[in-house]
Amino acid sequence: MKTLRTRIPHLVTAVLLLLGAMTAATAQAQAAPQRVAGSANVCSDAAIPAGWVITSSYRGSGCTTGVWYTIADTSGFNSASVCSQSPIPTGWVITSSYSTSNCAGTGVGYYIGNTAGQNSAVVCSHSPIPAGWVITSSYSTSSCIGTGVAYNIGNTAGQNFATVCSHSPIPTGWVITSSYSTSNCIGTGVAYNIGNTAGQNYAVVCSQSPIPAGWVVTGAYSTSTCTGTGVAYNIGNTAGQSYATVCSYSPVPTGWVVSGSFRSTSCVGTTLGYNIRKA
Repeated sequence: MKTLRTRIPHLVTAVLLLLGAMTAATAQAQAAPQRVAGSANVCSDAAIPAGWVITSSYRGSGCTTGVWYTIADTSGFNSASVCSQSPIPTGWVITSSYSTSNCAGTGVGYYIGNTAGQNSAVVCSHSPIPAGWVITSSYSTSSCIGTGVAYNIGNTAGQNFATVCSHSPIPTGWVITSSYSTSNCIGTGVAYNIGNTAGQNYAVVCSQSPIPAGWVVTGAYSTSTCTGTGVAYNIGNTAGQSYATVCSYSPVPTGWVVSGSFRSTSCVGTTLGYNIRKA
């Protein structure tokens, strides 16, 4: 039969092993802080981790700002109710906004949703617009407190053409091919037809169009199909080219230089053209 005396060394050894494991775990946690899981309460001046949102805010002691936030991780979720001062995760949008007593400091809350896997959405005009998405129409609404305007937005992935409001972001590589007056775009009253230049070498665009990287303006003329400016551009892609003749207001691609200038009647708005070439 074992006595207490014979068991003590074993107990001491076990305790020392446990303390060693706890010390090692503590040191590891201090060396590499782990992300808080689920939700947490933090002071309002604390950094909000990427993908986390502010679900409520309230006044209280313990923070130099006098305001606390309840924050939560949106991982695995497609919708959330947040305060208006909350960061909006990448790819998420504001679907409505409303007055609330749960958000000290602003008194406004947002319903937000994840656009992953979606092709269309209805959002408030103060919502971020995900990359590659466009505003297809806008209208007055009581569901968006603060602006009173909502947008219908759509994803251009896999598309080559779209009709958008003039206050819409234009995706990278897309151009404005025409513009016109419309009642479907409250705030500006103007819409654009836009197109994707991927795989193209030439295009006709309105003068307010973005010019894709590496493209130049080869000519310009007056037109009634570009409401707002009344001017259209002929543009071309310089990929695979070494020389080009452009209007003087054309962008000059990176790595190209102006090698000469001349009088031109082909560029409305200027009488000057440039010869450009790769440096």
